[in-house]
Amino acid sequence: MYTFLAVFLLVSLFQGYAFEASPVVLQSDGEEEKAIYLTASVGESVVLDCPLDFPHDVPIPYILHWNKEGQTIFTWYEGTMTTNDEFNQRINLAQTGPHGKGSINLTSIRETDSGWYECKIYFPNRTPSTKQNGTWYHLTVEGGDLLVIPPSNVTVLEGESAHFQCVTSDRDAQVNWYKDGVPLPSLDDLRNRVWISPEGSLTVQPTNMADQGLYQCEIIGSQGDAQRAGAYLSVQFKARILTTPREVYLPYGRAATLDCHYGANPEITNLRWEKDGFLFDPFNVQGVFFRRNGSLYFSKVDETHGGEYTCTPYNVLGTEGPSPPIHVIVQRPPVFIITPHNLYLRKTGESIEIPCDALDGNTALRPTIVWFKKNGSPLPEERAKVSGGNLTIVDIKEEDRGFYQCVASNEAATISSETELVIENSVPRAPYNLTADASLSSINVKWNPGFIKPRLEYSVWYRATDTPEWRTMKILSRGAAEATIPNLSPGREYELMILSQDQHGDGMFSKAIRVRTKGTGEIQHEKNSIGPATYHQLGTPHDLRVDIVVEGYQVSWSPPETGFETLRHYVLKWYTEPNQRLVGQAQAVNNYYIVKNLEEDKTYYFQVIAVSMSDQETASNKHTYRVPIYRRSNFFSNGLLISVLCVILVLGALYYLKRVFFKKTSIMQEL
Repeated sequence: MYTFLAVFLLVSLFQGYAFEASPVVLQSDGEEEKAIYLTASVGESVVLDCPLDFPHDVPIPYILHWNKEGQTIFTWYEGTMTTNDEFNQRINLAQTGPHGKGSINLTSIRETDSGWYECKIYFPNRTPSTKQNGTWYHLTVEGGDLLVIPPSNVTVLEGESAHFQCVTSDRDAQVNWYKDGVPLPSLDDLRNRVWISPEGSLTVQPTNMADQGLYQCEIIGSQGDAQRAGAYLSVQFKARILTTPREVYLPYGRAATLDCHYGANPEITNLRWEKDGFLFDPFNVQGVFFRRNGSLYFSKVDETHGGEYTCTPYNVLGTEGPSPPIHVIVQRPPVFIITPHNLYLRKTGESIEIPCDALDGNTALRPTIVWFKKNGSPLPEERAKVSGGNLTIVDIKEEDRGFYQCVASNEAATISSETELVIENSVPRAPYNLTADASLSSINVKWNPGFIKPRLEYSVWYRATDTPEWRTMKILSRGAAEATIPNLSPGREYELMILSQDQHGDGMFSKAIRVRTKGTGEIQHEKNSIGPATYHQLGTPHDLRVDIVVEGYQVSWSPPETGFETLRHYVLKWYTEPNQRLVGQAQAVNNYYIVKNLEEDKTYYFQVIAVSMSDQETASNKHTYRVPIYRRSNFFSNGLLISVLCVILVLGALYYLKRVFFKKTSIMQEL
């Protein structure tokens, strides 16, 4: 009895004092979980995370409660959410991302939102219905000097009024409103339907579907300080048709789509199609399917798909009715009756007429025929014309080379045919946009080709600027636009030019550029300035590939991504079976090398080793390549040709002997 009285007096004594302590949740395993402190500004949003701890990790029915200062502000149970008036339309479940299933997103934060929040889970079908699973948060709200009550998200039916609060503590403050970042006075469709109250709140009346968006309230205080907060307006309306074409052409024998252009908020729950006044259910029509957006997809259009179609969208609010009739016409695509050749060769100054003609699929009418240059450049206005589908170009110039497309189209479909015009005996244009990167003893130069031609080759011309002698280095890889000049002197200036060549001869030189190789002092200074913390070690070559060229087999690779300035050269090695035996190696300064005399129908393994100035080596991964069989196919083709020739000779001999025999027989009969 005395012990109980002592405890009662002790508790009563402590109740007379106020303690500022963080709530502590005792977990089922006995460990304490401290509260989480959050800070947000007025008008912002914050996520309060609450993971769900199911018994034995098996999901069962549960009730989610969020309490603030002991008062329930949000409840969720079996899809039904309840929010008290102060937090109405400002609390939503935040189940996306890394958050738990009991997490909430508190938006349009106000000063009064400061305080303690607790997440509590109840399991109604379990005894006991709760376990120690609460999660505590303390929210501190800052920045309420100007904006006391920010706007919050609003959802209304079309035609109703929408009200956004924006209450400021500064009576002399200026309040501006924006929709999607645009000042409201600049929007003609809204200017006459909005009203701003003296305290700064906004009312839109009446609303329509186009009013949806982000509305922002900006407050500029009398001292020049500003604060902005925003909220979204969602205008709900019955599903309705937005636009409908009167006629739609579908291509016969091809896939096609018939769209229904509608608007709905909330989203549609059903979409009904009718054809010729009767329900059109794609599930009962072979080759026709519903798409997710409600469109009809025809896998292969035929004549039975033509007719009058209407579509009617529905959502939970209902529908505003079907679309106007859509007259669907099944039309056959155009068909080429004359197509251009694959290639045309002409000299500059000559003329050319490239034929192209097509017929409409349904009638003998000609569809629309136009010509395009495939690279997008326009046809020469004064020298090109299209007549009857044929393209004529007079006084051909160098820039006329390239690919051309003849395009025939009708209402149902578009078809095209391609050809190439090649200019004969024209020297290559000069390369341009030369760039260079120098190291201690080499220069890597890159360029853009004048234009792409078959059998186009390049040579690098270079010299030290203090000597008159030019040196050349031929680029063995056709079409390459990069080269490395090795064995140069450190700290010396060089002049570089690129010469393009093809089977018709040399083209023009590029503009010369001057590049200085790095000196030994510069390299040492760079090493000292970079220091060991940022030193880039020589990386490995990568992306090996093998291509068949006229000279043999071109092995190319991408240079190291780091430490390239210290690269001296590459070493290419290739191996074969058994046991990946080394069969050859070669040194290269460029990122390619041409290997000759590989055996057919045999597998090779290629590896590239990058060697730095300090003899550091880094090796790439091995690339496997199997040499195709050529001689065997040539043998069979040659054998077949010889067999055919032998048969022809035998038949010729038999024919000759037959004629001689009949001639002798006729002579004997005459005698």
